Amino acid sequence: MQIIPYPNRSEWPALLARPTQSMANIEKAVAPILEQVQKEGDAALRALALKFDKIDLTEIAMPPATVAAAEASLTEELKAAIRQAYANIRKFHETQYQPVQKIETMLGVTCWRRSVGIEKVGLYIPGGSAPLFSTVLMLGVPAQLAGCKEIVLCTPSDHPAILYAAQLVGVTKIFRIGGAQAIAAMAYGTESVPKVYKIFGPGNQYVTAAKMLLAKEGVAIDMPAGPSEVAVYADGSAVPAFVAADLLSQAEHGADSQVLLVSTDKKFLASVNITLSTQLEALPRKELARKAIENSKAILVEDEAEAIDLLNEYAAEHLILSVSNAEEICEKIINAGSIFLGNYTPESCGDYASGTNHTLPTNGHARAYSGVSLDSFVKKITVQHITPEGLKALGPTVEAMAEAESLHAHKRAVSLRLSSLK
Repeated sequence: MQIIPYPNRSEWPALLARPTQSMANIEKAVAPILEQVQKEGDAALRALALKFDKIDLTEIAMPPATVAAAEASLTEELKAAIRQAYANIRKFHETQYQPVQKIETMLGVTCWRRSVGIEKVGLYIPGGSAPLFSTVLMLGVPAQLAGCKEIVLCTPSDHPAILYAAQLVGVTKIFRIGGAQAIAAMAYGTESVPKVYKIFGPGNQYVTAAKMLLAKEGVAIDMPAGPSEVAVYADGSAVPAFVAADLLSQAEHGADSQVLLVSTDKKFLASVNITLSTQLEALPRKELARKAIENSKAILVEDEAEAIDLLNEYAAEHLILSVSNAEEICEKIINAGSIFLGNYTPESCGDYASGTNHTLPTNGHARAYSGVSLDSFVKKITVQHITPEGLKALGPTVEAMAEAESLHAHKRAVSLRLSSLK
């Protein structure tokens, strides 16, 4: 990794920029795919599968026999691991339930909020070289807890672990499609793929562009989630081998991933670089990881305060605090998707099985977005009930405000009722 000593704050935006292509160019490539799927439905899905994936997609739905055979083809060890992860994720997300609280804002005026599961949701699981069955759990568990009636899964992969996880979380339909065309199919609906009300899931920049373009048309999406990233803030109490392993665990996702290391200790950065090179050579996916590392940086800063400012400016998807006062620093972080404290909290645990959700905002979107949670799969419907006594108390306030806004019908809706109570 390139070590950059004491950069001026004016240099931070360039240093912290993600290695992304021009979004305008990506959207230009994606827009015709969306249009083709909208117009041609299943025929477009078959044509695009042949064009991009060189697959003759005779069956768009995942064959039931393939789904049924998934469990038997997995080892008991992996099935036990998936079930443990499922239990942990479910336990953490169950705590996010919010019971109905009826609030009497004034005498006779009662307001409350109901959480209602989104009826139809679409989950996207990328294909590529890594079968992300963990993402099925991360998206499917909160959808299941929310009570979503239809959970549609689109993935170009038929990996048995993906199909096994899909069964655990109650996925109702699975389709063998990927890329921007899968997002379009769930947004518009085709002869085979039902239209959903909200789309979830990570993907490359083309998938993200598809979601963002569809969001402009009114399709609900989880967030603009793109290539994975991690930032690590480490001091002399950190273990160089641990930090190097954490950096590589993100770098192996793909060449467009980014890792960032921040420290006040120059010798520590040098130590990490040495062990990073050694560990990299031992990785089966070393060529992907190497390309990501080439796009990544180790930044030497003056002090803790500057490190915190830089990390908040970066707004990492994953932030590892390998410092002696990790909890104290954590309270000063205002922009991050998920935070990992101390030397023995590898980001990998959050990716798989600690219980938190790994579908998180990337590319600086953690400044305004949260990761996926139970709330992502529900709608909050407000309810109010006013008694005659309550209207007598509240009515004059509403009449005065409506009059001041020159909305006389609003005022009359209250005044007529008040007159009937005299």
